[in-house]
Amino acid sequence: MLIEERQSRLADLLARQGMSDLDSLSELLNVSQSTIRRDVEGLVQKGLVRRTHGGVIWVGDRTNTTVRPYAFDQRLSDHVESKRKIAKAAAGLVEPGQTILIDGGTTAYYLAEALVGASLQLVTNSLPIAGLFLNDDKVELILTGGLLYPRYGVLLGPNAESMLAEIHAKTLFLSVGGIHQSQLYNQNLLLVQAERRMMEQAQQVVVLADSGKFGQQALVRLCELKEIDVVVSDSGLKEADRDEVRKAGCELVLAE
Repeated sequence: MLIEERQSRLADLLARQGMSDLDSLSELLNVSQSTIRRDVEGLVQKGLVRRTHGGVIWVGDRTNTTVRPYAFDQRLSDHVESKRKIAKAAAGLVEPGQTILIDGGTTAYYLAEALVGASLQLVTNSLPIAGLFLNDDKVELILTGGLLYPRYGVLLGPNAESMLAEIHAKTLFLSVGGIHQSQLYNQNLLLVQAERRMMEQAQQVVVLADSGKFGQQALVRLCELKEIDVVVSDSGLKEADRDEVRKAGCELVLAE
């Protein structure tokens, strides 16, 4: 992770939480205590935070900082290296000027980061993803309406599904909670309903799943693996899981 990006993410965390201890920040950003201390000192010099004994307090303007839900940020720091590699590989599937759909998963967020500055139409139900493009004049951003699911910052429910039914996209990029016995799963019923609607409106469905998602189940079944066109995963994917993807008729892209 680049220094500027890490410090920006640190500022986001502190602006939302108000204060934190160094141990928690180190764990959330998956960096050493010494790195966190240097990053915090950088924010102190900018007048954004104040150090306390063992911790730090945000004193900057919260209105000018991108805010992401706490649960989303926790998941964003899991398997970061694999997710970034997958995102980079998936970004190579996007051509200039395309209309794409991106759902609200964390791997999908890293894909969106990789697409900042590209020329495209982007439809998403994710507030964190939408926030990446607020000042990007090359992207035509379309945000679905709907009921806000605050844990992950996504818009769900009948209004979101009605809006999705009116659009058409070249490619849909999905993150999933697990892939088990050729079935895909996610954690929330309303999220799965929105994703099923997205699948109906896209010519091509691409699933972004790090190798740790294979063999895992989540609360709600999304679809069968054979309904997916492309699976993008990392090079740590087991041979048996690779065979499962290919037998389902999916193209498999492994991010090196």
